[in-house]
Amino acid sequence: MGVNLMASLVYNSCIRDGLVGNINFSTDTFKLALVTSAYGAAKSHSKRNDVTNEVTGVGYTAGGNACVVTVAAVDNVNNDIELSFVVTSWTSATITAKGGVIYKSRGGASSADELVGYVDFGNDISSTNGTFAVTVTTPLKFQN
Repeated sequence: MGVNLMASLVYNSCIRDGLVGNINFSTDTFKLALVTSAYGAAKSHSKRNDVTNEVTGVGYTAGGNACVVTVAAVDNVNNDIELSFVVTSWTSATITAKGGVIYKSRGGASSADELVGYVDFGNDISSTNGTFAVTVTTPLKFQN
């Protein structure tokens, strides 16, 4: 089961955290946690403990999977910078997710993990004892 990303948002705190050095996209560890349709993504969320309704199920570990975040070149035509990411798959998974939250993983309390962005899958996506894979088709965009 592959998921194509639909809408997305960059959390407001991500921009600040990048500017003050709390997030370094070149060296930090990032993860993608899957969430259900009950999670209400808000740009004002700043830490992973603001995220509710994380997926539970067979083949899924709380906190999600590691992902690699890449910063693209500055686009002076569209006045944005794009973030793309690659996520590993969840194999033999029986889960349902509506979206995913990308965050900087500090390896401890969720209250310390800085949020980067939310990706909306468009619909609930399920897998039953199968591979749940996220396919990147639309990058997150920092725009001014």
